[in-house]
Amino acid sequence: MENQFFVDSEFLSPEALARKHQLENDPSCRTDPMAYLPGMEQIHSDVREKVIAQMEAYDPDRYTARQVEAALQHETCTIEDFKALLSPAAEPYLEQMAQRARLETRRHFGNTVYLFTPLYIANYCENYCIYCGFNCYNHIKRMKLNMEQIEHEMKIVADSGMEEVLLLTGESRSMSDVAYIGEACKLARKYFRMVGLEIYPVNSDEYRYLRECGADYVTVFQETYDVAKYETLHLMGHKRVWPYRFDAQERALMGGMRGVGFSALLGLANFRKDALATGLHVYYLQRKYPHAEMSLSCPRLRPIINNDKINPQDVHERQLCQVLCAYRIFLPFAGITVSSRESAEFRNGIVKIAATKVSAGVSTGIGDHESKYTGKDSGEAEGDEQFEINDGRSFSKMYDDISAEGLQPVLNDYLYV
Repeated sequence: MENQFFVDSEFLSPEALARKHQLENDPSCRTDPMAYLPGMEQIHSDVREKVIAQMEAYDPDRYTARQVEAALQHETCTIEDFKALLSPAAEPYLEQMAQRARLETRRHFGNTVYLFTPLYIANYCENYCIYCGFNCYNHIKRMKLNMEQIEHEMKIVADSGMEEVLLLTGESRSMSDVAYIGEACKLARKYFRMVGLEIYPVNSDEYRYLRECGADYVTVFQETYDVAKYETLHLMGHKRVWPYRFDAQERALMGGMRGVGFSALLGLANFRKDALATGLHVYYLQRKYPHAEMSLSCPRLRPIINNDKINPQDVHERQLCQVLCAYRIFLPFAGITVSSRESAEFRNGIVKIAATKVSAGVSTGIGDHESKYTGKDSGEAEGDEQFEINDGRSFSKMYDDISAEGLQPVLNDYLYV
């Protein structure tokens, strides 16, 4: 792995620039995105084949208003109904979809909205994903917190009242290995009732170790389920191996994780097909692991350094709302998270319809919670952010705003005995 390219924030060497140019312009020099690398666990599962077969056969434009109306009338939403609700034909029915989604949300989750905060502990990355601010060729300030710094950040977040934390790293085994992440989980368990992970995919035995260290759930962004598009966006690194990433949630469940989260980054490819594949990924795994807690995130592409190179497909707020409502109707039991990439106005509205979880007090930088939470300069170095956020409300402000909407903010609903 060419990790010499990201270990500091200096400009790239001539050799690194030449390699970057070759990766971008010569597909023949890239590895096969379907070929596993040494050390990657291969599991035998039929879920991937089912999801991809459905996605590839899906033609959103063939669905009609009559099929959308029928889907909204059915008590149980079938896969065909889900396809209709994601189609362009469903756009005029957004109000009816929102009403049905709200009914399902209240039926399964009551009047509650869960709050958590993400905590980035490192931003080193060994992948070249051309849309990501952390990618190994971007000239950004890299940082990895030590355990003392991690605990300091956690204490600041916990002192604000937050009881759930999501730990994130860049995708670099050499700089943020499993043992390092495990120690961070042990620290998090001292301060938080719920600990989530959003890290590079690992093997089932490594997920089992992280579970033993205190992690409750794992979220993995597939980014896009379109293999051909995926190959053009992920040019180097472990993340380039599409099937290993797809099976990450199942390996996490095999390793004993209590819950798993799924997501496509809408805008990288056809968002309707990516939304279908994400929903079906949850659907089929839920039937295979009925004890597991399943959740969905629904981020849209935010401004990043190489936006001009990836030809992003616009996903507007009404279309995002359509996807979220379709998710809720098809998967009424699943948690749905709407990130701080979205505006405060949109998040305030969608938690009354389909979403059940929102982040608060968000920073996508490294080691900057003291400056952002207290306004004080800690005197420590800070690492650059992954992307721009749109809703920067503090935990207390978010809590108050949710309460003002007539909803009940929930910090934790899980008790260890």
